[in-house]
Amino acid sequence: MTDDDLLTISAFARLVGLTASALRFYADCDLLPPAQIHAGSGYRLYSLDQQPRAALLRRLREVDLPLAEVRVVLDGPAEDVARILRAHLGRLEGKLEPARRATAMILESLSLPADACQATLAGPELASAVRQVASAAATTPAIPALACVFLELGDGEVSLVATDRYRLSVRVLTARRCQGRAHLLVPVAALTELTGWAIRHDEVRLMVDDGVVTLSAGTEHRQLPTLEADFPDYRAILHGLEPSTTRAIVDRARLLELLMNGDLPTMITLTIGQDRVVVAGNDSQETVFDAVCTGSPMRLGFGTAVLAAALAAGVGPEALLELTAPDRVVLIRSADQGTFTTLAMPTRLQPE
Repeated sequence: MTDDDLLTISAFARLVGLTASALRFYADCDLLPPAQIHAGSGYRLYSLDQQPRAALLRRLREVDLPLAEVRVVLDGPAEDVARILRAHLGRLEGKLEPARRATAMILESLSLPADACQATLAGPELASAVRQVASAAATTPAIPALACVFLELGDGEVSLVATDRYRLSVRVLTARRCQGRAHLLVPVAALTELTGWAIRHDEVRLMVDDGVVTLSAGTEHRQLPTLEADFPDYRAILHGLEPSTTRAIVDRARLLELLMNGDLPTMITLTIGQDRVVVAGNDSQETVFDAVCTGSPMRLGFGTAVLAAALAAGVGPEALLELTAPDRVVLIRSADQGTFTTLAMPTRLQPE
């Protein structure tokens, strides 16, 4: 091979679509050393035979294949080459959807006012959450804030909270996209009116801008009224709960059916323990439910309507009751839905 058969680094760089600095870097990495280095000048010279290797190297770097794996693709056995390239393709595909979501969120944020906040939710999930918590809101306007649902946006989640001072229900939704922080009160009647609309849409965007709340799906928009008022610090209430001493998992649908249609008095007694829950009215007639119970046996009173509403808001076939003492709030969860929580206050029992 003579000097006439060789190309300078600049000419070879133009031929293969790489920069001269990239060729120097790949030479230093021993991935594409020059065919010859001129003894007198130190110039790097490349041959045309190196063009296919340089073109493959460029394509591998264009798809961000790590240098250690580039070396194997260039010089390794065919079975290793195929394995590495398939694994890299899988990594790229795994990054594609998160990148799409992040880019969409950035694009949405660029069109928002600086002080705006938004979250994108599944429409049916939002409708379900509203229905779950709405039953815990007050039905009279004596304290206007308690006739509202408290919405809290932030950290990729949307929390919906309602309470009438006897019950407190919380549902936490994971947002598909979320930007900013906000909290606001929406009258429960206005929010429940939109559940039929929300359930028809795969995605609903909740946007808060300067106190104005808008739900959007496609080209449809619904504006919600808000209320300026103080709402109980539900986080402090939840964090202040004492650890439960008694737990019971019971057939939610069967217990709810008894409470709603069992001709019970307004106040009932629950006795929990020995893997059963016993419901009794004033006439001492008892209905026994098989249950999974742990901890100390406990007997407590409950308003029939209060307990029925808490169970009706749940989902799934079973309910989990967590108790601390007969005069302390009872935590009621859907046994298979940890993001929905209801607190219900028992009533004072008459001495036996």
